[in-house]
Amino acid sequence: MDHEHAYDELTAANRAAYLERIGVRAPGAPSADGLARLQRAHLLAVPFENLSIHLGEPVVLEPAALVAKLVDRRRGGFCYELNGAFAELLRSLGYRVSLLAARTFLGGQPGPPMDHLALRVDLDEPWLVDVGFGRFGELPLRLDERGEQADPQGVFTVRPYGGHGELDVLMDGEPQYRLDLRPYRLADFAPTCWWQTTSPQSHFTRSTTCSLLAPDGGRTTLSGTRLIRTAPDGGRTEEQLTDAAALSAYRERFGIVLDRLPSAPSA
Repeated sequence: MDHEHAYDELTAANRAAYLERIGVRAPGAPSADGLARLQRAHLLAVPFENLSIHLGEPVVLEPAALVAKLVDRRRGGFCYELNGAFAELLRSLGYRVSLLAARTFLGGQPGPPMDHLALRVDLDEPWLVDVGFGRFGELPLRLDERGEQADPQGVFTVRPYGGHGELDVLMDGEPQYRLDLRPYRLADFAPTCWWQTTSPQSHFTRSTTCSLLAPDGGRTTLSGTRLIRTAPDGGRTEEQLTDAAALSAYRERFGIVLDRLPSAPSA
């Protein structure tokens, strides 16, 4: 497995601050239960968001910068940032972590290579860990299990694809992404991350989003200035906010303090 770092592992103070950020006490030895608690806590505390792109902030794919953004600046991020930072926390707690590349399904077809970053954590068996995909599983998935895996968010299936060791991950029967099981370095994702943050064809440059798992299993999302609440049963409400109310929503619902709204380009 790949354990290459761009800097030294988290210090004890860094680790304690990260655990405080996600509201978890220092866990014991690595375990499947501990991993599940850490993943769910991260999803409940750290939003999936692409605001840096629309605030003119650089997205720096270096572990120290990612951890500082999430922990010190109390922000979120998208897959490369969230899973990149979470990998550092897990490693500092003694977990064996590899970075995996995936191709996200859009319109029934997989996207370009490395347009998603997920994590493999090896305990007695390999687990798929993902805190950077928006609506997805709350709990880690068994990578070697080919039957249905129940999760608070739905039923997941991991199935082989082709003859090169790839795996398709399905949620409620719908393919979410195709995993490449080879380990990568964080720097390997930099070209695709740059495309995602700069290309007019990237959906991340077209609109702003900030989304967080709710304790009841629903989600709260701020898309532009539309506040969307999704219930666990799929029910949905929308509210159009003023600019001032949207700034308040970022602060009160996501813990993100901004001095101005991020601006998505007009269509």
